[in-house]
Amino acid sequence: MYSEITKQAENIANEIIEKAKLKKGQILVVGCSSSEVCGDKIGSNSNLEVAKALFKGLYSVLEEKGIYLAAQCCEHLNRAIVVEREAVPFAEIVNVVPQPKAGGSFGTTAYKTFKNPVVVEEIKADAGIDIGGTLIGMHLKKVAVPVRLENNKLGEALVLAARVRPKYIGGERAVYDDKLM
Repeated sequence: MYSEITKQAENIANEIIEKAKLKKGQILVVGCSSSEVCGDKIGSNSNLEVAKALFKGLYSVLEEKGIYLAAQCCEHLNRAIVVEREAVPFAEIVNVVPQPKAGGSFGTTAYKTFKNPVVVEEIKADAGIDIGGTLIGMHLKKVAVPVRLENNKLGEALVLAARVRPKYIGGERAVYDDKLM
């Protein structure tokens, strides 16, 4: 079961990188309910082993491409974010250590795995993956665009994704750069 979850996570990571056109140094925020992956109601059955398998698949792909993973904690930590310190050099860091029942299994796994983890209350990521209805939108840059994934299930959880684009300004006479859309 765990190897299948890892493989599904790898496929999802590769697909969002391609479809969102993520580049080295950018940030992908991931919210994950290990309960939902197991087929249970969000927040009801945190599973550290499932989170580890899932994290392994995502992180291996992102790390290889130089893309930062930002792991969203559960609502008990107000959806705070675990991220590598170098990804957010000027962010205000908060003092908390995620645990499976206060931060979630995915956030806990990120905190224990990252080389130099920090927790911040907010981030403005370049793309995001929501595994099991964790509501990551608050951690994306201003204009989020849905990304339809072919790999839209992880275990029993529904997977939604988004990328961002710069705001359009200037009105009807403005000219826009198609590469930024």
